[in-house]
Amino acid sequence: MQSTYQVVLRLVVKSFRLLALVVAIGFVCPIMPVEAQTPPTAAAGETPPPAPKKKSLFATIAQGGWVMVPIGLTSVFTVYLVVDMYMRTAQKKLCPDSEISKARHFFQAGDYVACYQSMKSVPCAYNNCVKYALSFVGKGKEQTEEALMMEVERESNRLQNRINYLSVIGVCAPMIGLLGTVVGMMGAFDSLGKGGAAGGGNETSELSHHIGEVLVATAAGLFIAIPAFMFFYLLRNHLAAQIHFLEDQVNALFRNMPYDHFHGLEIGEEVTYAAVPNWVEGGVPVEA
Repeated sequence: MQSTYQVVLRLVVKSFRLLALVVAIGFVCPIMPVEAQTPPTAAAGETPPPAPKKKSLFATIAQGGWVMVPIGLTSVFTVYLVVDMYMRTAQKKLCPDSEISKARHFFQAGDYVACYQSMKSVPCAYNNCVKYALSFVGKGKEQTEEALMMEVERESNRLQNRINYLSVIGVCAPMIGLLGTVVGMMGAFDSLGKGGAAGGGNETSELSHHIGEVLVATAAGLFIAIPAFMFFYLLRNHLAAQIHFLEDQVNALFRNMPYDHFHGLEIGEEVTYAAVPNWVEGGVPVEA
């Protein structure tokens, strides 16, 4: 394998070669200054041509055609997801300080039943993990820790699934814009087929309208997709940091748990559906 020094040296040599090529092209094809052209003045007795009107933002959006409707809906959904997920993944939402203090107080007092009821009354990611793990303490340390990590992963997946919609929007928005591009190009070629390239003002205006539709639809799709992808990665990393914090808090709460005193006990109101087999009476198999 090549050393890091050789790789860096090769990149530096290539950069100098590219710079030399650009300088050589600059000497061979120098850029000549272009003088600004003054607009032609109207002759005496003639009315000056009307100044071109500047398009409003609404007129530009309307020029994109019918695809601007789904693109507009995706933009609204993007804003909703970004605001909603930022609030859902906030630390005060996942792990409220008041709930952490409350759970620590119950654990220090040894009142695990009251802790379970308190965690159940205020649903949040931290309380859900503590409540679910408390229902397994009677089965030993291994099953309790496994249930705890399972609930942390469930909370993470529940939030991550909502964040993934931003990735879906980032993929679909350019495709919707591309659909508008194809429709606009079809209209432009149809105008050319009618003699728009060599025809009069009406055909030329129709051709320019379709070209504008192509550009607006493409730009609108990218305008939605770029922020959607950006916020997708930002929120995903933010969620990962908050899940690590959640995991640290619940692990610290169950550290040095006296599992020996919980053997065979059931904490909580989890319903158990599995019963003793119907061919067993009193733990002794019934002979046929």
